[in-house]
Amino acid sequence: MLLTEIARTSAAVAATTSRKAKTGLLADCLRDAGPGEAAIVVAYLSGELPQRQIGVGYASFRDLPPPAAEPALTVPEVHTAFSEIGAVSGKGSVARRRDLLTALMARATHAEQDFLIRLLSGELRQGALDGVMAEATAKAAGVPAADVRRAVMLRGSLGPVATAALTDGAAGLSAFTLEVGRPIKPMLAASAPSIDEAYAKLDGEAAVEWKLDGIRAQIHIRPSGISVFTRTLDDITARLPEVVEALRGLPVRDAVLDGELIALRFDGSPHPFQVTSARTATRTARTNTVPLSLFLFDVLHLDGEDLLDRPGAERHAALARAVPEELRMPRIVTADPAEAAAFFTDAVARGHEGVLVKSPGTPYTAGRRGAGWIKVKPRHTLDLVVLAVEWGHGRRRGLLSNLHLGARDPGTGEFVMLGKTFKGLTDKLLAWQTEKLRALAVKDDGWTVHVKPELVVEIAFDGIQRSPRYPAGIALRFARVLRYREDKPASEADTLQTVLDLGGGIHETP
Repeated sequence: MLLTEIARTSAAVAATTSRKAKTGLLADCLRDAGPGEAAIVVAYLSGELPQRQIGVGYASFRDLPPPAAEPALTVPEVHTAFSEIGAVSGKGSVARRRDLLTALMARATHAEQDFLIRLLSGELRQGALDGVMAEATAKAAGVPAADVRRAVMLRGSLGPVATAALTDGAAGLSAFTLEVGRPIKPMLAASAPSIDEAYAKLDGEAAVEWKLDGIRAQIHIRPSGISVFTRTLDDITARLPEVVEALRGLPVRDAVLDGELIALRFDGSPHPFQVTSARTATRTARTNTVPLSLFLFDVLHLDGEDLLDRPGAERHAALARAVPEELRMPRIVTADPAEAAAFFTDAVARGHEGVLVKSPGTPYTAGRRGAGWIKVKPRHTLDLVVLAVEWGHGRRRGLLSNLHLGARDPGTGEFVMLGKTFKGLTDKLLAWQTEKLRALAVKDDGWTVHVKPELVVEIAFDGIQRSPRYPAGIALRFARVLRYREDKPASEADTLQTVLDLGGGIHETP
């Protein structure tokens, strides 16, 4: 298959808001993919790389070569090139990766270059999310969408499922089963702004659990050993000897458990997320690292029996029989929103993110944000100043997109950068801020436009973490634009101390 077919499909999908139309366009493209190409095509149209990361950032897209006149680049050739780029390491690797990327881009047409830039920069933004891609795969293969979704849950990714469905149809999908030792996609939660609204969606009694700011962990226990997988299905067992040791004495023969890993201080309060993240990112266990605590909240398989389709209450009862209380996530079961709200307040006071409100009757629908689990978190907002902004790519080409955000330092009167974001920007807001920020520009290097620090923007975020990338030494987690505050002068923007206070002491050494 030629890359131009994927680029053309991507553009057509982005141009329609109809889910049905998107599904049809994607299905047509998948039908044209060869058996060895289906997984790659699914990944590209989902805005992902099979290699996940290849070490290419925004700076790599400067000074691109002239585009090719005619399309000739094939999907396998692009996949091979990405693999080669990702394999480069050591001295001179940055220059070598850039040379390989330049060679690839020189073979791409203008439309193909645009697609590759958006794919590599994470800005494909065409509305082809997992659910739409699963439906398109089902349509292309002529099989029920529910069968595709379940196979994806059990296999962990859509690519192999699409290959099986397009090659062998329903028979190919039936081969995917829960296998202890092979991770599956985790169940996700929808969101609600308050406990009352979460209860209104569930309409009845619910389980309410702590929501930790940790790392999702899927535990597989077999007679041959214990494995720990992340939300992205990476095996991190060797990094967590204390977790394996805590599980070793469980009275089970085989099991698949779902839970959360988190670094806690001696008083039980959580360390900043970055401490937990760094601990799971360490390739080998070290004796001087902060230990992680495990909190389990679900069981998907126990002693030869799959429990995925059982109601949540039954699964938790099975979990309670197999796992001692000190390894289980704290929770209550109540029909009273006021009692749930008190539990939420206590969880936040302890330093946790919020709570999960769970229907007792929902099955484990992995990989989907169903109505059975609803997360409730307090929303943090800050009024920050735009210090600079980067030119966009893809559909945002010609628009000022990625904002550099700063907080006020009252001691010096200067603004200190603490992050970037392009999240939450609508087309209307992008057009408005492009006009506004161009009028405030003081320097434009063709990539970043530095502006007078006058425009205040309200930013929502989920937390604060340490970051050596920014002058403030911290960064906002999951920052997104809510609105611009033209009514507020930069002198009234939030201070760096306000940000640090919201971080609950994150500026201190743990």
